[in-house]
Amino acid sequence: MATTQLKHDLRAVAAHFQIGGKFKGSAPHGSGHINDTYAVTFSQNGNPARYILQRINHSIFKNPPALMENIERVTAHVRRKLEARGADQINRRVLTLVPARDGRSWHADTDGNCWRCYLFVERAATYDRIETPAQACEGAKAFGLFQRQLADLPPPRLHETIPNFHHSRQRFNALRAAVGADPHNRAAAVKQEIEFCLRREPMVDVLLDLQARGLVPERVTHNDTKLNNVMLDDATGEGVCVIDLDTVMPGLALYDFGDMCRTGCSPTAEDERNLAKVEARMDIFEALVRGYLATAGEFLNTAEKDHLVFSARLITFEIGIRFLTDHLLGDRYFKIHRDGHNTDRARVQFKMVESFERHEAAMDRVVKEAGGWPSRP
Repeated sequence: MATTQLKHDLRAVAAHFQIGGKFKGSAPHGSGHINDTYAVTFSQNGNPARYILQRINHSIFKNPPALMENIERVTAHVRRKLEARGADQINRRVLTLVPARDGRSWHADTDGNCWRCYLFVERAATYDRIETPAQACEGAKAFGLFQRQLADLPPPRLHETIPNFHHSRQRFNALRAAVGADPHNRAAAVKQEIEFCLRREPMVDVLLDLQARGLVPERVTHNDTKLNNVMLDDATGEGVCVIDLDTVMPGLALYDFGDMCRTGCSPTAEDERNLAKVEARMDIFEALVRGYLATAGEFLNTAEKDHLVFSARLITFEIGIRFLTDHLLGDRYFKIHRDGHNTDRARVQFKMVESFERHEAAMDRVVKEAGGWPSRP
């Protein structure tokens, strides 16, 4: 692997981790938008060995040591579960942290950057867009299994790496505040989108109210269940490893399922400008439901099962709110590549919300058939 022009000295960074052999090269890896991710190659006894080096974005994740403590605990717990059932190829089924030379799971460089290192999961890949129901099913199975494996994670409670990440009421109130402040005089141009959100305000409290009443329990959740956060085996297509664990923290199982639907069911890119193309893919929804319930169905309670369809609509709405809020505030959080980029993203989410609303009855039938319980009245 030839070393490309990079903004970090990865040879120097890698030297702080317990990696044997000779550094051979590095290159950017993956399509993530938050952290800086690189594949680095070493020669070990004449054979190439790859690792993942990541610089944690500490402007988003304010407490990298707490984040890394979460990842250490979660990966160790999943590993113990895999070992207990005699799973094969365990290093391909759970991320493996490579310790720093000082024994910690991360390294802080002289510029204040926090780095971590993983074994590279070979013979598997991620896909930014789900092409087939089979891929959707395997990804959903993997996320459901991940939740199940962590259902008995012992105390203490995991750190909230981004507090109130899926707190839909707070996200909605932030939009209201952004509209009121309108620091960049953008509200008038997105009046239609703002009104779309205001009409759907009752949605934002549904899951929070169920949680407050004790009907929906807090669980350990991934909180970023894009299907490209599951590695699919090159040969079999099986979902072998859940990755991108920065937002693994306390949450609701429904947040994870809803985000799977948001990202998996959309037929277009997140910033598609031709909204006529935006319509929920029902074959993908069915595959997500069947895959997820195959591994998570045994631990979900009745209220969780009853709100699977609703969660797809809520999380899609919430992400749309976040894009619109960021647009109004001057594009401070999400990276943009053109003027109005976050508005385009918000419009796609809102079009998906409308599609989920139209298909609600059909979606409920899919859940009923897959789970074997009555549909909601």
